[in-house]
Amino acid sequence: MPAPRLRAALSGLASYQPTDGVYGPERLRPLSANESSHGPLPGIVAAMAAAGPDINRYPDPGCAKLTGELARRLGVGRDQVLVGAGSVALLQALVQAVAEPGAEVVYAWRSFELYPVLADLAGARSVRVPLAGEAHDLRVMADRVTDATRLVLICNPNNPTGTVVGGDALRAFLDRVPPTCLVAIDEAYFEYACERTTLSGLELRDAYPNLVVLRTFSKAYGLAGLRVGYLVGTADVVTQLRKACLAYAVNSIAQHAALAALSLEGALLRAVNTTIAERVRVRGILLAEGWEVPDGQGNFLWLRLGEDAAAFGRWCAGAGIAVRAFDGEGVRVSIGTARDNDAFLGAANEWRARAA
Repeated sequence: MPAPRLRAALSGLASYQPTDGVYGPERLRPLSANESSHGPLPGIVAAMAAAGPDINRYPDPGCAKLTGELARRLGVGRDQVLVGAGSVALLQALVQAVAEPGAEVVYAWRSFELYPVLADLAGARSVRVPLAGEAHDLRVMADRVTDATRLVLICNPNNPTGTVVGGDALRAFLDRVPPTCLVAIDEAYFEYACERTTLSGLELRDAYPNLVVLRTFSKAYGLAGLRVGYLVGTADVVTQLRKACLAYAVNSIAQHAALAALSLEGALLRAVNTTIAERVRVRGILLAEGWEVPDGQGNFLWLRLGEDAAAFGRWCAGAGIAVRAFDGEGVRVSIGTARDNDAFLGAANEWRARAA
């Protein structure tokens, strides 16, 4: 019997698969998904509980209270903020909004693993620019922008390598991109960045109307399970992008939790500092043991292991630790609790001793 006709692009796509063991009955130590290791603050839990009695009603499709609070904090108009179901949903809306026949999307590779999936599903052509020393090569990326380029994606800090783009390099790049091409800076991990040259795209938005910046509540704010993110851009761009977003996508509990998280930002950022300190500690130990580890500025570290990546991922799983292995390239290790990090360090040390 003939099968239903689906888009040909689907046959070449791999479904997103979490690391084995993360959601199984005997869960591994969760160092694969770049989640916060800090549980939700009581104030956030209380806000979620207070929203519970109203879940028989649809949520506010415009996320008015959350949008207003974000706009106030950022010093922008409400019409310049777009809230979505995680920054991934907003990235999807961006790609769909630009994907006309022949449109190209330029991004570094390796970078966030869903960039090519979103581009392919939207029917855009991916233009992948290899990393240079685990970092974005913005000069080459600018060279690859053509009349067909509709969108450039910059992940800063870059996932999975953790490297950052400096402010001077970012300005020079934006000066070379034509104003008809959107540039989206994905700052999902920006709160963890300590490198002094790092500059948020939010500081450049007035100078470059073709710039949009994405942030998320999933990482530093610890709301990964609720899926809330936001985008900041010009009012004209945001108005058009809003049409590409699914209505009612951000549930009411998530909206209340995000508002509570903003009110508790000080405490949450202190937890971020704890994670940064652990990142520095773990990297220092790995370097002392002979590993090559970029100075990652996210809540994770990157090990460029090449052909050993998959085997090392399986080794960690055997030791009860879930990491994110990219076959043939490297392994990304989230920074978790001190106990989980020490377990990973032990497994990494045993791997090197075994290989010696």
